[in-house]
Amino acid sequence: MKNIVFFKIYTAYCFIYLLLLYLGYESLDCYLKPALIPLLILGVYFSKRFPTQNLLLTALLFSWIGDVILLFSDIAEIYFILGLVSFLISHILYCVLFNRQTKEKFKRNSITFIFGSILIAVYLIGMLSVLLPSLGDLKIPVIVYASVISIMLLFAYNGLLIWKTPANQLVFFGALFFVISDSILALNKFYMPLKKSSFIIMLTYLVAQYLIVIGILRLNGKKAE
Repeated sequence: MKNIVFFKIYTAYCFIYLLLLYLGYESLDCYLKPALIPLLILGVYFSKRFPTQNLLLTALLFSWIGDVILLFSDIAEIYFILGLVSFLISHILYCVLFNRQTKEKFKRNSITFIFGSILIAVYLIGMLSVLLPSLGDLKIPVIVYASVISIMLLFAYNGLLIWKTPANQLVFFGALFFVISDSILALNKFYMPLKKSSFIIMLTYLVAQYLIVIGILRLNGKKAE
């Protein structure tokens, strides 16, 4: 199937891209990075149709737009803000996407859900507590973004409790890696420079997108690997 070919190309391309980042060739980012997410988009596009396919494609599209815009974030702060908006839209779409997946269980474990929700809330409060003193004029945008990505993780966690296995785990860990990637990006930009930050941010981000895509396809009964 065509979609499997694109996913294999994505995996190989990511390996080469990440290796170059790790070796310090960050100057190649603007040439290599824009081709990453389109490979996932093509993989989803050439999969058999399913009800939430367009939602997934649109979320990936806004992620790709964010990727491209953030390449220029060193030139002016407006590019960082626009990139933030693009990813914000992507995360909102992921929230809607996760909410529309078929439930396998009619009743989830309420105690487990509440415990997970508290952990996510603690992460959000803790991250904002660290970042707020150094955000300046970006306080409101970052608070909104951090809140939305936390909600996205909560939707994925809810899915972990009600979707079929192993697709539920793929989507949840994809969302978790997304939060880790954005957290490292925020800490590196606003709190303190982190060693090999570009490599770690992109590693967790690319794994996140792949896991979410494969998980959603499996939830909808599509072969994706």
